[in-house]
Amino acid sequence: MSFKGLPEVVTNRRQNFWESTYFVEIFKGLVVTGRHLVKNLFNTKDMPTIQYPEQKREYGPRFRGRHRLTQRDDGTPKCVACQMCSTVCPADCISIEAAEHPDPTIEKFPRTFDIDLLRCVYCGLCEEACPCDAIRMDTGIYEIAAYNREAFVVDKEFLLNNDKDGTR
Repeated sequence: MSFKGLPEVVTNRRQNFWESTYFVEIFKGLVVTGRHLVKNLFNTKDMPTIQYPEQKREYGPRFRGRHRLTQRDDGTPKCVACQMCSTVCPADCISIEAAEHPDPTIEKFPRTFDIDLLRCVYCGLCEEACPCDAIRMDTGIYEIAAYNREAFVVDKEFLLNNDKDGTR
């Protein structure tokens, strides 16, 4: 195939010994890595690292932290177990079991409300879909750590008493 009437010329050139062993390219890569190492050793104040437990990163006002459930004045959750948050969740990490509320003015309440934090993508769709403003992601907690996978499934009591210091 030609481009603008010119014939296409393809040449197959044999590689010499140094090109076939890639020693030159490996050496160039080591030079770049060594240059960065020396620069970082002598300019530690210009490095973008922070000393994590002592220094905390500043996040913007739109940051979504860990989930929490809001409460009524009597301490019960505002959630009416409408399943809107679990329906809209793209990761399918919210599971709610509804029950009848003893108060006749409130139709339902969540008997169980569990969120699997390992499956959650922190998109905030559950917060937007909730008609009662029962679930929020405004805790500002981003340290989520545990020793086993089961600890990442948080229940209703944890979500109601979600503290601001990030401890579990």
